[in-house]
This record gives sequence, C-alpha cells and structure tokens, in this order.
Amino acid sequence: MHVLTFSLAAAVFAGALVGLAGAPLARAQSGDVAYHATLSPLNASVTGSEASGEATFTINGDDLTIHIEMKGVPPDMAHLQHFHGFAEGDKASACPTAADDKNGDGIIDLVETEPVAGTTMVPFNDNPLGTDLLALDTFPKADANGTYTYETTVSLKALEKAFAERFPGQQLDLDRRVIFVHSIPDSIELPSTVQSLGDFPASLTLPIACGKIEAGSAATPQATPAS
Repeated sequence: MHVLTFSLAAAVFAGALVGLAGAPLARAQSGDVAYHATLSPLNASVTGSEASGEATFTINGDDLTIHIEMKGVPPDMAHLQHFHGFAEGDKASACPTAADDKNGDGIIDLVETEPVAGTTMVPFNDNPLGTDLLALDTFPKADANGTYTYETTVSLKALEKAFAERFPGQQLDLDRRVIFVHSIPDSIELPSTVQSLGDFPASLTLPIACGKIEAGSAATPQATPAS
C-alpha cells in the first residue's frame, strides 16, 4: 500500500471550490466527500487486465484530501495519475471511447485522448501543487497484486493558486475534469502508431483507466470505455 499524506498552508478556508464563471460548485459541509470518480478500464487488451478504481475529493476547512484506490493495474510498478481538462473555454472533459482511436490501431493513446479530455493539469503524486507531471518515481507504486492506494491532503487555497498560475483564466472546476491512470511495463511492445508526449515512451503515458469527476459522494454509472 502506497499512502502519501501532506498538510500544506493550514489557513482556514470556509469556501468550497470555485466553479465555472466564478459560481460555487458542490458546496460541502466540513469533512464531506465533495467529488467522486469511478475509473473504468482503457486499453485492457494491451495490459491483459482491467484497471479500475475509485477516487474521492473531501473538503475539511482548507484541507482537500484526495483518495484514489486502484486494482487490476500492471503490478510492481509506479503509475502516472492526473486530472485532465481544457486550458481554454468552458468545455467539459470526457473519457475517450473506441471512436477516439483515430488511427484504428486498436489502442487509445495519450494524444488521441486530447480532443475529448484535454491536457494534463494536476498530478496526483507526492506534490500535486508542483509542475513535475511525468516523474514516475513520484507516483504511487502498485503491489504484486496490481493494487494501490494513494492519499494526500493539500491546501485548497494553495492548489487553486498554483492552478490559476499554470492555467490563467481557469478555475479548478473538478466536475469538468477527468482522471487518467497511465503506464504499462516497457517490456510490452506497442505498435509504432501509438503516440506519446515528446520523447517520453508511449509505455509511460498510455492511459489504462479513466473516470469522470462528478459532484457528490456517488458517481453516476458510466459506459465502460473501449478496451
């Protein structure tokens, strides 16, 4: 089990997350689960297993606690995990489906997710306020059974500030975002058609699970993305 816990900038913050056009989102009582996502498998035919899990975002004063539990991921390795969204406008993100495999290679790579999910925004690693989005050793590592638990607590005000600096004009707007879990062993051969970011290997960035973040303590059932 990989559990990371941090407490940053412990100032009291009575508000909830700020939503689209400055309107409040899903205002929660202290300690309530304010947002929830159910993650469903992607590219299971590549990994040989169906990665799935749950994520919750709980607000307690200025503390935002992010909790993610995954199973069915490639074992004995770390996995990138982030929320993705659009850096401009108010378009809501969605998890990709088979229709987004534009080159028809049977694999939905990271680049193919961008038209429906947007760009990588916030890492769920040992520093969600940071800008290091692809340093694998900062992300949770699955055990031999292909499971992991991640938990971290950050200052909501500090996260909002860091996010606004990185994406000017945007709010966190969690209910317009999706969570991706990535990464497969580099021993798995992928077709040359599978794309990645820059010089990073496709095995590192390949999405293996996705979930839409929704307001409230229970997610609405989703269609299972294509394997």
